[in-house]
Amino acid sequence: MITINNRKFITFEDDLTEAFKDPEFKKEWDKLEPEYQLAKQLHEKREQQKLSQRDLAKKMKTSQAAVARIESGDGNPTLNTLKNVAQALGNKLEIKFSPSHTAPVA
Repeated sequence: MITINNRKFITFEDDLTEAFKDPEFKKEWDKLEPEYQLAKQLHEKREQQKLSQRDLAKKMKTSQAAVARIESGDGNPTLNTLKNVAQALGNKLEIKFSPSHTAPVA
């Protein structure tokens, strides 16, 4: 919580901390983690190479909007698209499975 001009405001971080106390919220949040990590990594790699979304799209032979959808987490890229992204950025695509903190689904 922060105070500005004698008025108290809840910060995003405080609100998120409170929301994480709800198991259903946490479950849904965790389900989006892979999309978030993908979007974050793509954005970071693109910025490191000082490429605009348009520049990357040109290298991938796709549209700027397609790159923007992946970076925003709204896209659902195929494996071939991810390979294309990696190649355009001069990287190798790696996909791995990590232990989960939840029980496997039968």
